[in-house]
Amino acid sequence: MPSIKGSRKAALFLAFRVTGNLSPQRVNFRVFDPAGMEPTQLRRTSFSGPALVRLLARLTDTDVREHPHPLPNRLSDWLGWADAIALSATLKRAAPGVPAGARVPTEEGEQDCASVRRALEDAIAAITPPAPRQRRPGEPPRADYMAAPVADFPSYRRRYASLQRTMETRIGQLRARLRTQLAGRTPEMARLAIVDAAMEQALGAREQVLLEGVPAMLARHFEQLRESAQAQPAEGGSAPAAAAVNPRNWLDFFCRDMQRVMRAELDIRMQPVEGLLSALRDC
Repeated sequence: MPSIKGSRKAALFLAFRVTGNLSPQRVNFRVFDPAGMEPTQLRRTSFSGPALVRLLARLTDTDVREHPHPLPNRLSDWLGWADAIALSATLKRAAPGVPAGARVPTEEGEQDCASVRRALEDAIAAITPPAPRQRRPGEPPRADYMAAPVADFPSYRRRYASLQRTMETRIGQLRARLRTQLAGRTPEMARLAIVDAAMEQALGAREQVLLEGVPAMLARHFEQLRESAQAQPAEGGSAPAAAAVNPRNWLDFFCRDMQRVMRAELDIRMQPVEGLLSALRDC
């Protein structure tokens, strides 16, 4: 059942707590303690987890490893007894009837999905550093105005949190529309839509809490880049090989990294939607 698969993928991705591509690679990671979420140092290991996890791990120089427990065990930690009862009742419920004339073309759902993703990707692409202040009359060419503008992380934290709320709202609405379309296909698909709604209800709060922790990890990367830039001379002359991060471009680097993290989070949030869309195509 695609929608359940999508919800489970999202749950699995978020259980790692932390964004790159999905190919295995060898990096230094830490594993997060599930109680206090504090990083614990581990030996160098190969990890092939989701993009959001691996990207944040690289950006913050954090070590992570494959979870020792299978997915069903981890999902059971996420679901309370009330959630388990609700899901069980949903699965046992007889397939509902399909109203006559309720079928919507699959293309409509695909276009809706593409439109929402495009709008969210445009919002992510709009993340840019503030413009440097203009040179004042009489200032020498190497004055501070040539360096990156003064910036603090709270402004980026607010921007990230705002985009998270936008993603949650837009994707939640899209998911509900796709469930409505799915419910108009067959009784089995109508039941699938009900199960997906139950999964969203059961896992949504936990997902939100975990994703709200991403800006704190970006804050560490922000400070690392700023400290690295401050340690570099304004002109690369006396520095050993020209540094990639310098006082004039470190915010550009950070904004690009922030965009990569947000795109990876967007991919996670879209997993259940992709499952519903897959079900629409198959029926």
